[in-house]
Amino acid sequence: MIKKLLIIAVISISGVVSLNAQGELNEQQKVFFRNERSYAILLNSDGIGVSYRAAKRIDYLNKSLIEIEAGTLKHPREYKLSNPYIQSAGSFVFGKLNTVIYLRGGLGHQHELFKKADLGGIAIRYFYSAGPVMAIYKPIYYKVLYPVSLSEVDIKEEKFNVSIALPQDIYSKASFTKGLNETKVLPGLFAKGGFNFEYSKEDKVIHAIEIGAQINAFPKKIPIMASSDNKTIYFSLFASYRFGMILDPLNPESNKLSNIFKRKKNY
Repeated sequence: MIKKLLIIAVISISGVVSLNAQGELNEQQKVFFRNERSYAILLNSDGIGVSYRAAKRIDYLNKSLIEIEAGTLKHPREYKLSNPYIQSAGSFVFGKLNTVIYLRGGLGHQHELFKKADLGGIAIRYFYSAGPVMAIYKPIYYKVLYPVSLSEVDIKEEKFNVSIALPQDIYSKASFTKGLNETKVLPGLFAKGGFNFEYSKEDKVIHAIEIGAQINAFPKKIPIMASSDNKTIYFSLFASYRFGMILDPLNPESNKLSNIFKRKKNY
């Protein structure tokens, strides 16, 4: 009788251990399946931008990042004005020579500092990335007023002229397409780093706020303004809203971008 009980106990314990081992394996698999695809709207101290990020799980707390970003690059002295004597005139930045956008792609790393206690909590991570950046800039044309008589003026579209010393000499900014054939490209390098606060209430959806700092460096000054203080290095702070999905290779339908803002149904 005792022998039978011992055999039953051994079999039962073996079954429990086997089930636990399978559960651990499934949890590990679940962790390694949790790659991410996300997008972000960026607000920088020197412009605005958008971002795409693919994150691949390395281990329980770490992910490798691939990022592609685009945005605007502004000079700190940019202030919008309008002609004080013509009410219908459009706005312009007095003294601006070029409109600048950047394109950049980088590789990076993300490490999780604090995991969510539950789906209503906040996960805190730090991240960094670096890579090449391209500054793409085109000249700005203005609609400049030239008096013909006391009651008549002629309007010509031309680049900013340093001899134009007053905003009342400008009617407005010309069309953005004016000067596209004069676009130039300047390559450089960038680096960024910050913190990610992920607060989504659903397991497969990403909603996060990111804050941090970044630097864009170029081999020569980008002529944004008609002044001597244009820069080669642009340091800025940023804040962004990031949204995306946890990718599930076993359920491709759940990886659709349209699922991000769907509310989870309660039954």
